[in-house]
Amino acid sequence: MVVFAGQGDARRSIALLWRTDAPGEVRPGPKPGLSVDAIVEAAIAVADAEGMAALSMRKVGERLGRTGMALYTYVPSKSELVDLMYDRALAELPTSYDLGGGWRVAVTSWAEHTFAFYVRHPWVLQVSQARPVLGPNEFAMLESVVTILRETGLRPRRLRGVVALLFDFVRGAAKTVAESRLAPSATGVSDEEWWKARSALLQEVAPERAARFPMATWVESEDDDPGEGDAYLEHRVSETFTVGLDVLLDGVEAAMRRD
Repeated sequence: MVVFAGQGDARRSIALLWRTDAPGEVRPGPKPGLSVDAIVEAAIAVADAEGMAALSMRKVGERLGRTGMALYTYVPSKSELVDLMYDRALAELPTSYDLGGGWRVAVTSWAEHTFAFYVRHPWVLQVSQARPVLGPNEFAMLESVVTILRETGLRPRRLRGVVALLFDFVRGAAKTVAESRLAPSATGVSDEEWWKARSALLQEVAPERAARFPMATWVESEDDDPGEGDAYLEHRVSETFTVGLDVLLDGVEAAMRRD
């Protein structure tokens, strides 16, 4: 499921994101009993617990003890609500990092925090990056990582490429973990059952696989067993995340030398 941001009224969406009244807007009647912030927090709780597909104005209203219709006074539609949820969730992330240990240490911390954030809120990964939300916390997230990487001395054009690569790398790793956690409930089959059944069948049906694909077999030859209680795929993602980030940052250092 992919959700595109910015599908609601542009002026109203931006005004809500930045908490300014839309020009010309008048709110007649008594002082509201709810708030945009309360609605957004409730919507995030619904998405965290049940996923983006389960999100509706009715469910958010139920969590607040109101009808779904009561929410439209504050948020025009679900489209604007998704934008607000996404930007509000990003407020959990640190906005600054200590550069005393150098940019590489700081950007590693940023990547680890961002990865953990995506895993906590897997629905965020369903909000497409093709159209940014353009909210203050989205800008703050970008500001934090650019502030770190500015220490590399890379020119803006090259630095933009590094930032995009880092986001794609972290989101991709987190997406794999999120999907591995979702798979058992979505399919009714645990990871252990799935791998056990298919590994045995693969060996039976294609016993020559190792000889036919020697490089694919070789690259899997050094594989640490996960610790007790650790999911196999999550263990692999954690391992490759560390290795991949080191290689990526080595590339940044190489780019610094070329510049």
